Amino acid sequence: MKAYFMRHGQTNFNCLGLCNDNPSDDVHLTATGKRQAQLVARKLKSKNIQRIITSELPRTHETAVIVNQYHQVAIESHPGINDIRSGFNGQKVSDYQQCIVEDPLHLKVNNGESLLDHKTRVIDFLFWLQQQPETSLLVVSHEETLRVIAAYFQQLDDETMIQLRFDNCDYLNFNI
Repeated sequence: MKAYFMRHGQTNFNCLGLCNDNPSDDVHLTATGKRQAQLVARKLKSKNIQRIITSELPRTHETAVIVNQYHQVAIESHPGINDIRSGFNGQKVSDYQQCIVEDPLHLKVNNGESLLDHKTRVIDFLFWLQQQPETSLLVVSHEETLRVIAAYFQQLDDETMIQLRFDNCDYLNFNI
């Protein structure tokens, strides 16, 4: 199976530097985010994408709808690729990062999940994904999720994984 993994387009919370892991918050693509998704949609236009899977957060679905204009396939959500539950929903990303700086892999704050908890959830999703019947899929998710996915397929250690950075609408592809 050919799998494309993409980060959502820029959001209002990205511009404000805020965390978001609650699907009911009013977090949406900005005009820039929509343009970013359009650019990737054109790049993926010729790919034989048979299904799109997003996280449960609306920004990933909004991004998927834009890409799907060229594919007209089913879009469904999966909780396994939701953004990390930081415990800082609606608060500054910099405050969250400051709280976990001493041990970014293991620390959990405000009843959130650690990066290693998040990694386990995403890898469980990858095992599920490998069982799907399609030969080509697009997965639209989040930066933390893409870190786990890239590290998994490139066999990177956890310390390297947490150094990876992905901009809005960056995408990767791997053969599963």
